[in-house]
Amino acid sequence: MGRKTIPHRGTWGTTEGAPSLFPSNPRVPTASLGSCPGPWCQPSRSFCKPGFLETVCPQFKKYEFGTCTGCPISLEEYAEQLKDMVTFVLDCSFSLERALEKVGLPRRHPKGLGHTGAYKTTVPCAPVAGFCCPLVVTMRPVPKDKLESLLQATCSMGGDQGRPVHIGDPELLGIKALSKPDYGDPVEWQPGDIPVFWPSPLTSLEAVSSCKAPLAFASTPGCMAMTDLKDTKTSTHRLTPETIPEVHHISQDPLHYSIASASAVQKIRELETAIAIDPGNRGIRSLLCPDELLKASLSLSHARSVLITTGFPTHFNHEPPEETDGPPGAIALGAFLQALEKEVSMVVDQRALSLHRKLVEDAVEQGVLKTPIPILTYRGESVEDARGFLCKDGDPKSPRFDHLVAIERAGRAADGNYYNARKMNIKHLVDAIDHLFLAAQKIPGISSTGVGDGGNELGMGKVKEAVRRHIRNGDVIACDVGADFAVIAGVSNWGGYALACALYVLNTCEVHGRYLRKATGPSQAPGEQSWTQALPSVAKEEKMLNILVQHRVRSGGSGVLGMEVDGLPFHSVHTEMIQKLVDITTVHV
Repeated sequence: MGRKTIPHRGTWGTTEGAPSLFPSNPRVPTASLGSCPGPWCQPSRSFCKPGFLETVCPQFKKYEFGTCTGCPISLEEYAEQLKDMVTFVLDCSFSLERALEKVGLPRRHPKGLGHTGAYKTTVPCAPVAGFCCPLVVTMRPVPKDKLESLLQATCSMGGDQGRPVHIGDPELLGIKALSKPDYGDPVEWQPGDIPVFWPSPLTSLEAVSSCKAPLAFASTPGCMAMTDLKDTKTSTHRLTPETIPEVHHISQDPLHYSIASASAVQKIRELETAIAIDPGNRGIRSLLCPDELLKASLSLSHARSVLITTGFPTHFNHEPPEETDGPPGAIALGAFLQALEKEVSMVVDQRALSLHRKLVEDAVEQGVLKTPIPILTYRGESVEDARGFLCKDGDPKSPRFDHLVAIERAGRAADGNYYNARKMNIKHLVDAIDHLFLAAQKIPGISSTGVGDGGNELGMGKVKEAVRRHIRNGDVIACDVGADFAVIAGVSNWGGYALACALYVLNTCEVHGRYLRKATGPSQAPGEQSWTQALPSVAKEEKMLNILVQHRVRSGGSGVLGMEVDGLPFHSVHTEMIQKLVDITTVHV
């Protein structure tokens, strides 16, 4: 069976059962208006009249068993073979260019005399039958202050048409040099530009080559096909909060932006507001930075491997000295990361290794966790030791983890000591896990999040000046080690619950899901049932707190050995917060 591909722009319709080798879009093209290689490559069967293929394209590529064997200017001599062939018509960049010009983003021209460049990536397309190939993308440099305009412009086009699949460092797609495209010529570049990428219909050439059909034809890059059909969808498309995308900066090294729908972003902001109450009157509202929960959860959503740390040995006169705030939030987050099929590990103090192993074992037995979380320890003495722990063979180019999360973890103060809220030095009970967060700051590809409720927790160095001004004893206890994102909560467990809930919101958001999978393959129905079961719940957190009490872990502040966290009763304050977070997360707008 042969394949002929024509890049195009034009009317869009729906074709049931269309193959999903190329970037997924439920709306597929049915006719063409004009083209050059551009952003879309969703295949569909052609509904062109007989004779269309032989006349519309000035040049073709002929493939035999996956190898290009010629470039005919006419297919008339293959008329009989064409009768048994299937045609795929693909969209291009013309419609995108028009939309962007309306918001002040004129077309960037290639530096050479050829067509706009396209790049092979290391992102695999979803295999179908004999088709199996990497995604090919086009790139447009966009000024940083125009990214929002870009998203608004692509929204106006209707459906998923024209929406980017990656914003930021090209190496995250496996592209080594933007100056050396695999097809065509690089476009003009200006200082301050951000690279933005779209799927290219030139993916079809890779697909044709990979399937090794006895005979296949494809349009030559840079050629165009034209009809008198007009695009009628753009003007009638209605935008909703579920379909309007927002772009957010989540990493500087490497440069990376993420996308989620306006409704998903609003829910996560509601979660952030909910956990920011201050039941202990500590002054934590002065530490709050807007959208830290949003950026942390977006970064976690892109991560493949996550390392979580917890443990604040505030009760130094008891054994164990740990408190009930921290481990429940860490395990709740770990449970949801497991549901998303991410690798999850925990690192704790050596002296508390046995305790945390028992906590995890009991959590699995009680159904709080589905599978055990590996428990690690770190006893290094320097940032160099930390680099060796975080990276394979100590190579910064091969990190073992994409994201570090600290939830109610004792953080090092400016004088090198570790303090509880009462200024008591607990350094003798704490391993220097801070080194991991310091080392991560210099390893591209590792992001970090700190969750705290008093300013002396690992990661709160990001807001240390506010801690010193607004938190009791802040001039002494303020953590000096920062994280990329600082999530502030009235109780740190709530921050762990909120991160799990935010990940649920993102992974049930089609706008974010499409961006995560680089628009490759079909839109998969989210595993909402298993994900819902993995969310924190009053029942599961009650079990977790009971487990802690059984192992004689006490409430912070009061030292009570019972159903209490940070001096607040579980069966009123904490149950109300847990249910509120779940309600915000699962309500359908």
